[in-house]
Amino acid sequence: MSSHASSGPALPFDPIARAAQTWGERIGPNHSMAAVTNIMRVQQILQAAVDDSLKPHGLTFARYEALVLLSFSQRGSLPMRMMGERLQLHPTSITNIVDRLEADGLARRLPHPSDRRTTLVELTEAGRTRMDEATAAVTSNDFGLMGLDLAEIGQLSGLLTKVRRAAGDFA
Repeated sequence: MSSHASSGPALPFDPIARAAQTWGERIGPNHSMAAVTNIMRVQQILQAAVDDSLKPHGLTFARYEALVLLSFSQRGSLPMRMMGERLQLHPTSITNIVDRLEADGLARRLPHPSDRRTTLVELTEAGRTRMDEATAAVTSNDFGLMGLDLAEIGQLSGLLTKVRRAAGDFA
């Protein structure tokens, strides 16, 4: 486990289960509280694992996601607005991400050939190489997702997708 994921040695008990038990005794039904607390803790563990994998490549997860998105585009470039929509980021955030990728030589801005109001972002060869190296790093430890088999990972992803849909994350 990453040094960022834990503040010390493993506890001899599950603190979330203990909190859920106390919640149940003092407040009431604890199912949602326990599930949400577990999700929040797992998010910390996964974030630390991904950050540790990407750091040697000079990338954050947001910049890595942007490189991957650009690599998926048929033309190798996308409008900045579309990148923000696909990555579910505020325009200011995508601008900052592209600024950093451009400063690092991993992407470049281009004028749109037919729409002067649109800026395209293109993956550079250095960006593709960095993305490939970073992908090898994050996939070598399954993005930090430990303890589940492939069927369980599929179930987890399906359940979390239901929560996202119900919250209006997508139609």
